[in-house]
Amino acid sequence: MDKYFKLHCQDSMINLEDPQYEPAIKRLSHSYRQLLNRYGKGNDFLGWLDLPEHFDLNLMLNIKDEADRLASFSEAVVVIGIGGSYLGARAVIEILTPYFPEAKSDHIKRPQILFAGNNLSEDYLFSLLKLLDQKEYAVIVVSKSGTTTEPAIAFRIIREHCEKKYGKEGSASRIVAITDPKSGALRQMAVKNGYTTFSIPQDVGGRYSVLTPAGLLPIAIAGFDIKKIVFGAQQMRTNLFENQTVDKNIAMRYALLRYLLYQSGKKVELMTAYEPKFFCFIEWFKQLFGESEGKEGKGIFPAGAIFSTDLHSLGQYIQEGERLMFETVLSLNQNQHYLPIPKDEEDLDKLNYLIKRSIQNINHVAEQGTRMAHVAGGVPNLQIELARIGEEEVGALIYFFEFSCALSGYLLDVNPFDQPGVEAYKKNMFKLLGK
Repeated sequence: MDKYFKLHCQDSMINLEDPQYEPAIKRLSHSYRQLLNRYGKGNDFLGWLDLPEHFDLNLMLNIKDEADRLASFSEAVVVIGIGGSYLGARAVIEILTPYFPEAKSDHIKRPQILFAGNNLSEDYLFSLLKLLDQKEYAVIVVSKSGTTTEPAIAFRIIREHCEKKYGKEGSASRIVAITDPKSGALRQMAVKNGYTTFSIPQDVGGRYSVLTPAGLLPIAIAGFDIKKIVFGAQQMRTNLFENQTVDKNIAMRYALLRYLLYQSGKKVELMTAYEPKFFCFIEWFKQLFGESEGKEGKGIFPAGAIFSTDLHSLGQYIQEGERLMFETVLSLNQNQHYLPIPKDEEDLDKLNYLIKRSIQNINHVAEQGTRMAHVAGGVPNLQIELARIGEEEVGALIYFFEFSCALSGYLLDVNPFDQPGVEAYKKNMFKLLGK
């Protein structure tokens, strides 16, 4: 969708006009119909498909009002959740937040967004509590069930801290629960204690929940325009629903190229970006595709890297290691600032030849040179070219990847909306703990 971004393929192995790919294109068209007509595997978890189009405006206002209320008295807001319950919000916040927000006045007034419940580190929780001793804070706990071990432990500990600091009644006004609309331990706890609540629709799974209150409330607290995010997703949805052929539908094309590369033996997708603020977005991508595709002995393994940083660690393997991967580059065309290379009379570092170039230009040249080298070295290269990054673009990007991921699951003939393998470690852990 050219308004927000373009998809390029730098790989002479794949020409989609070649007749040999017709069976795969037919398979893709079938997967597309399964998704839009809602008769594929896991079709009871397709609520995310229509979220942008039918978003309740009253809900939008309630989210913004609650975000402003929490921000009015909080120096920090702790978001408790794991997997899709926190990754989407964290990804969007980190992409949109300046690298050093204290340098930008409009972000000084917003609370610091902290995260908990995504690990079992005792030292992490201890340090967090010490920080909360010194700050006015609020809590958002995100869980459909309320019994997932990592966030449940974190919430129990932070809730106790909050109640000791502000009292039972005072803490209740500082805690927001985002959970199942009808049932579950967290819903019961919220009703009993009088917490403000928001619902995750029952037909929306955690990793597809960025455009529900689970993602939008923390994003709004951080000071970003959630209406624009939903609008960007809505624009992408309209485009993907109206354009039903691979030459016009960017998500169909991306899903098809991934599938063809997988069939050719490329079992790893390395998602890369040349801006560090994409780190958490790549983490969200990894969860989205890893949990959706990786089952029944199938699926592309999602990996990530930030360049040029990781070119000095992983670059050697990518260039000359086993030929098992392809690369998808999130390429940002337009930076917000301009910073030239200054001239140095002594030129001991031999950089004066760059004085007419900006850092952004050098970064783009590094990207171009790296893509050329990787393709020449046998690493097929897809490029998602972003014109700029703002709320609308992020919303469009989220919906694009969700749609592409669902198509990719159907191409592999797996259910993209369940995660039965996640339970295996839990069973062992509970047994070892004596549950």
